[in-house]
Amino acid sequence: MSTHPTAKCSILIVDDIEENLVALEALLGPLGQELVRVHSGEEALKAMLRKDFAVVLLDVLMPGMDGFETAANIKRLDQTKDVPIILLTGADVEMDYAYRGYSIGVADFLTKPFDPWLLRTKVSIFLDLYRKNRQLAAQAEQLRRLFAEARTTTGPRGPEDAPSAEGANEHHKRGRQATRPIRHATTASTKGRLAEISEQLAQIELLLRESSGSEALTLADRVADLERAVGGLRLSYE
Repeated sequence: MSTHPTAKCSILIVDDIEENLVALEALLGPLGQELVRVHSGEEALKAMLRKDFAVVLLDVLMPGMDGFETAANIKRLDQTKDVPIILLTGADVEMDYAYRGYSIGVADFLTKPFDPWLLRTKVSIFLDLYRKNRQLAAQAEQLRRLFAEARTTTGPRGPEDAPSAEGANEHHKRGRQATRPIRHATTASTKGRLAEISEQLAQIELLLRESSGSEALTLADRVADLERAVGGLRLSYE
């Protein structure tokens, strides 16, 4: 998966009327993203199980499975529950539309006819959030690998690592001086890995603090504590 800031994201647009899909494609085209169009709620669910989407634009009034039912089904599935949904409604919406939508977990509403600037602005916000989440996921995975490597290098030696008597004698013959470059290289390697971990933690903390919500700030504080702990480990190798 790509986490580059300019990498294309996928946007799903759902409407049973072809003309509305064409209009949405024209309005969203300047964003330069991949647009996937489907004509029903059933098709939308199938598409989302095959592909990752940054945001879904979902028409409310559709035959068969309407927008509310489709949104509810999307939110029930573990694979798709976190994808933000923007419901598209007509000008003569019913009074309970907002309540029904937000109770399901819909992120936002847009009323037809769409203001092009407002539509692209709302969609761009969710695109930015999607990219940040992907960056966090990629960095968390890289951090996990770095921790695993660091633990392998610095972890306690088990009985299987103890040298045999013959090996110990050979080591003694070579002299203690011969092992110093190896130890130095191992220490430098460990310090390098810890530096990478510290850098990754700093980037994750920055992304979390740029995100909204108290949970993100709480996680950022925990990451900062971990970053300080890693800094302490680095000092122990000085």
